[in-house]
Amino acid sequence: MKKLFSILVVAMLLPFAVNAADQWKEGTHYNVISEKATAKPEVTEFFSFWCPACYRFEPLVKQMKEGLGEDVTFNKVQVNFMQSAGPSVQDDATKAMIIGRAMKNEEALNASIFNYIHEQRSTVTGLKDLRSVFIINGVDPEEFDKLAKSFSVKSLVNKNNREIDTYRKHLTGVPNFIVNGKYQATFSRDMTPDDIVNLIVWLTKQP
Repeated sequence: MKKLFSILVVAMLLPFAVNAADQWKEGTHYNVISEKATAKPEVTEFFSFWCPACYRFEPLVKQMKEGLGEDVTFNKVQVNFMQSAGPSVQDDATKAMIIGRAMKNEEALNASIFNYIHEQRSTVTGLKDLRSVFIINGVDPEEFDKLAKSFSVKSLVNKNNREIDTYRKHLTGVPNFIVNGKYQATFSRDMTPDDIVNLIVWLTKQP
């Protein structure tokens, strides 16, 4: 009886698996940009704090993270080629993001930067402005200054920018999602928020 039950369960689930595979099409919902995938599954989101669409995408990013398997790494890479601010200011924003990551409070502090730019309509002129934003949101100024000068933060900012260089030819806009270093997600207007999340999760499971 147990064996029969298991067979019935598999038979019921199989059509759903087939439908999921049929739902996402190469060239329509994703592009293959590399022959080889990363050793471990990962999602890399290329975004900009100055990008309104990236700001609106933040709730979806949270959903993606919640839907990913425990073995999947999510990387957030802040680009420095937007026209809304100079490259050095954008690199300062990347440094602030890395500082927030080092403090293990990245999501909340990223939200404070997005809010400063898109809700308060304030201008970021450099790291000093972002330092003030962090302090208002409870960050110890001495800890901020220490991390801002640290070698580890500088190294991670450089790593962030190397990721941009690696995928630059594929980054015609943001937000942009590269999955497993091999697949670039493509979102169409008819996709629901759940569709977008499901596509990213499905891509992490592809070889």
